[in-house]
Amino acid sequence: MKRALVMMVVVSVALVAAQDLAAQKKGAGVLSGVVLGPDDKPVPHASVTYQSSGGTAPHAVHADSQGHFTITKLRTDNYDLRASGKGVFSEWEKNVTVRSGRTKSVTLRLIYAKEIPKDYVKSKSKE
Repeated sequence: MKRALVMMVVVSVALVAAQDLAAQKKGAGVLSGVVLGPDDKPVPHASVTYQSSGGTAPHAVHADSQGHFTITKLRTDNYDLRASGKGVFSEWEKNVTVRSGRTKSVTLRLIYAKEIPKDYVKSKSKE
């Protein structure tokens, strides 16, 4: 009986270790953050573009109604991010390191536009 119990424990530990190793090999990490406007207020539904720093094809997600975004299932790598909303853009946030099993948090600030669009000013003045 003891022998069977010991074998069950050994097999269980081996399975858990194998699952942890598989998760590390997948390299799944998370990038999360918030997009802030020129007025330092969250920008609802802003677009966040990201790509690996090595230059792979860009992808995009949208922030929620509070300006927060989350990008899941990222491989361990360095990423470049940029946000935009209502004609205003952030600088590129370069070489943001994502690690397996970790969440990296960033703040993207919209600062670039030839001029602040009237649409942006009107929507902010209603608040």
